[in-house]
Amino acid sequence: MEFSRRDTLVLGLGAAVATVLPLRAFAAADEAIATFTGGAEAGAGGITLTAPEIAENGNTVPIEVSAPGAVSIIVLAGGNPTPGVATFNFGPLAGDQSASTRIRLAGTQDVIAIAKMADGSFVKAASTVKVTIGGCGG
Repeated sequence: MEFSRRDTLVLGLGAAVATVLPLRAFAAADEAIATFTGGAEAGAGGITLTAPEIAENGNTVPIEVSAPGAVSIIVLAGGNPTPGVATFNFGPLAGDQSASTRIRLAGTQDVIAIAKMADGSFVKAASTVKVTIGGCGG
């Protein structure tokens, strides 16, 4: 098989784009975190994120997040084209500050949960989920 100069340029450009796309996704996740926290640092502890270690299908990955005393919790998937997955807000009459849902993951990546506590501080938890079949077009 012979490649023309044009074929070589197209393949090179495609490889360059494929290399840069994941960096943009992680930058978008960092921006979402900064927007949610207002630039404040998130501590550890006080939040529990439950996600499977291995997900056979990225289309439906069950997660559960719990943060007693939280006002709001945001869940992000840094490797997805759109990292924002869910935001849960809790009012003063909420029985507990926990939620569970199913999310879509493009591939193996970290799922991040950040909670805003009632005192204005932020706590963070992360879990790596290995996806065997991607959910976002994979």
